[in-house]
Amino acid sequence: MSFSDLVSLWSDQPIVSMIIWLLVIVSSLYLARKPAHRAIRSAATEIRSALRVAAKAISSTERKLVDRNLEVLMSAGRDEVENDIMREFHRVNASVNRDLSAFPSIHRRLTEQVEMIDKDYQDAASVPPDPPGWTKAVEAVAKLRGEDSSMIGKILTDIHTTVSKSQAQAAEDYRKANSKRHELLRRMMPRWRTLNQTMKEVNQSIATLQERSLTIDEQMTRYEEILQCTPKAQKALSSSSMTQFFIAGIVLLIALIGGVINFYLIAMPMSEMVGGNSQLGPFRTSDVAALVIIMLEVAMGLFLMESLRVTHMFPVIGRMDDNLRRRMLWITLSILVVLACVESSLAFMRDLLAVDREALRQTLSGTTTALPGMRWIPSVGQMVMGFVLPFALTFAAIPLESFIHAARTVMGAVLAGLLRVTSTSLRLLGNGCYHLGALLAQVYDLIIFIPLRAEEVLAHRKHKTEGKDEKPFSDSEHSKHSGISI
Repeated sequence: MSFSDLVSLWSDQPIVSMIIWLLVIVSSLYLARKPAHRAIRSAATEIRSALRVAAKAISSTERKLVDRNLEVLMSAGRDEVENDIMREFHRVNASVNRDLSAFPSIHRRLTEQVEMIDKDYQDAASVPPDPPGWTKAVEAVAKLRGEDSSMIGKILTDIHTTVSKSQAQAAEDYRKANSKRHELLRRMMPRWRTLNQTMKEVNQSIATLQERSLTIDEQMTRYEEILQCTPKAQKALSSSSMTQFFIAGIVLLIALIGGVINFYLIAMPMSEMVGGNSQLGPFRTSDVAALVIIMLEVAMGLFLMESLRVTHMFPVIGRMDDNLRRRMLWITLSILVVLACVESSLAFMRDLLAVDREALRQTLSGTTTALPGMRWIPSVGQMVMGFVLPFALTFAAIPLESFIHAARTVMGAVLAGLLRVTSTSLRLLGNGCYHLGALLAQVYDLIIFIPLRAEEVLAHRKHKTEGKDEKPFSDSEHSKHSGISI
């Protein structure tokens, strides 16, 4: 039955038929008002309850994820601080073994230098003895000589001459003694400088140990904050993890660009080696072979860094015996050198192929152009680049490890944020559905407002005839009467 047939069901005139249909629909809706309100209210309540249950479940999952992320973050921070503390203790141990282990010899040197300085000081402090006391008496007697040439005068003159020579000799000996003392004092200066230098070395060693002790104190303070899970430690670790994530991501992006350049450097010569027309599925065999070589270089670089214990992504390698680990180190380094040499030769082959293709193109076009001079420079450049790039990709293992460890906390935080947004959205959607049900009930009453208004007027008149002076329904009573509370 078409729409036109339905319109003309009650009468041949469409307007009359539509009025009848309108009356039938309004009457049906008025009679089904209470069941419709209950259905709308029940549907809105059930939808809101279901969405609230889902929101609670997602909130519980989000809280568990936040707790798990916090546990992972604190564990990573605790391991990092423990490694820093152990590194500082190793440095202190090395400093003690290097500096303070020689303290007995330094003490012996200091003792010897002090003894030598003391001996020189005592020698320098000794003063030659004074002239004998009888010389004064003889000098006084000698001054009594007269002008006579008697025997007594000659004797007194000889005594005076002898005493004068003795005084001159004593003055000469005194000057020599002073010169010797000055020489001893001059010899003390290098020993003082050596003593001063030795004391500076001891002071520097003690200052180094003091700096290490302050660093250890700071690390221990951080460790205690992490163990207590303080907000400061959480904020610091979260910020550090985010910074490490983005920095490691940028470095990995640079390494990826280097890998792409490396791929295009050896893809063309590989097509000459394995065949440019053969394919493995949708990919060319030469591209797959070049990609395999690059992946092998990256893998050998990872194993090399693990053997050097720079990274710790493979605990099995770290737990190996030292001799076995050294063998693995040399094996991976040898394989990496061989792959670098292969790639360097492929880069040289690429330059030769480029020259041959250019010559062929010129031959086919009928033109001949001499090759530019210094053609060996790009060849050498490509060979060096092909040899260096594998070793450069080796160091990508360091940011890769940092990126993986930081991604655990960053992705966990992002996922927790998404769960929180989803939970909030479900709660808002549930409340929206509940209020939408109330709105639908009001719209339902709006459609049948004429019979509702007639019912209200009749009820009001009935109350008046019974002598009850009641007020008409307020909006809240009308909402209650309609079966939905907004």
